[in-house]
Amino acid sequence: MIDFDLKGKVTVTCKDRFAPYLEQELLAMGFKPKAVFRTHIDLYASLNDCIDLNLHLRTASHVLYEIKSLYLHKADDVYRRIKALPWEDYLDKETYFSVVSHVDNETVDNPLFVNVRVKDAIVDRFREIFGSRPDTGASKDGAVIQLFWKDQQASLYLNTSGETLAKHGYRKIPGHAPMLEALASATVLASEWDGKSPFINPMCGAGTLAIEAALMATGRYPGLFRDHYAFMHIQGYEEAVYQKIREKMANKIREVPGLKIIASDISEQAVLFAKENAGIAGVEDLIDFEVCDFEETTVPENENGVVFFNPEYGERLGEEGGLGETYKRMGDFMKQKCAGYAGYIFTGNMVLAKKVGLRTSRRIEFYNGTIDCRLLKY
Repeated sequence: MIDFDLKGKVTVTCKDRFAPYLEQELLAMGFKPKAVFRTHIDLYASLNDCIDLNLHLRTASHVLYEIKSLYLHKADDVYRRIKALPWEDYLDKETYFSVVSHVDNETVDNPLFVNVRVKDAIVDRFREIFGSRPDTGASKDGAVIQLFWKDQQASLYLNTSGETLAKHGYRKIPGHAPMLEALASATVLASEWDGKSPFINPMCGAGTLAIEAALMATGRYPGLFRDHYAFMHIQGYEEAVYQKIREKMANKIREVPGLKIIASDISEQAVLFAKENAGIAGVEDLIDFEVCDFEETTVPENENGVVFFNPEYGERLGEEGGLGETYKRMGDFMKQKCAGYAGYIFTGNMVLAKKVGLRTSRRIEFYNGTIDCRLLKY
């Protein structure tokens, strides 16, 4: 049985270009990153720390605890090296588990082959020791074993998250082309909004940006909306530790007097969806929803807040149509009605962005899926 207080190498993964905001979160939690890369951050932590990370991180994808770093020269090495590890220390013989592999080795042309060999090795070890074998499959409902293998160097991890952390669990109605929750969190962090001044979100769609802003401002973390993680299926897990972390997390919720978050959309249905999502997240009462064209959105005067647009950007050929005029109107709106505010537009179309007609002070790089995007500050 593994000691959940034993510190080791932990790798926290994230979407490409999210690492600066993930690092910001880790530092705020008191962790000191050992190395920062585009899609992951390495640190030194325990499995109990991993529970804390899973419940609190907004911009992460998975939290991985390293079991072993090893050399694998060719595909034939996988079964032997994996079977030699003490899996009975990590998994119960009744535990369901799955395997995920990321492989870049010249002897492997199909990563699924590696998944099968890892599963076979673990199952055969249990069968030889206990006379029975655990169940395996593709779903991440139980323990998750993760292998990263590049050239001859491999790292084997316990994926303590299971399903991705990038989806925060409150959005039951996604609406049209919704922004991933982790992306919304990262862009709000990138805006340097202080969590106290007004946050104005015209064209709110399913409400993800406004909801994430409200969650951040009031100290509500993603772990409030999820009750199952892969760490629950690792030998040595104590439910009492998890519940204590959840209790501390719930006690972090705070009131912010005078907080003003305004979200508008011209679509009444979109606003209804946004309200329902906000209700599930427990922040509906903290957001003023308006059904109107974005130019009619309420903007409190003499404030130093943030105005944040996430408009359509015609990522597919032939969709730009009248969007150029919309972008021009966004520029006019910010110039005429948002004095004193920092204005942001998140877009994947720099041709359309030129129609805004205002000079940018920052261009922050993001990906929305595979689309190369920018968060433009005005």
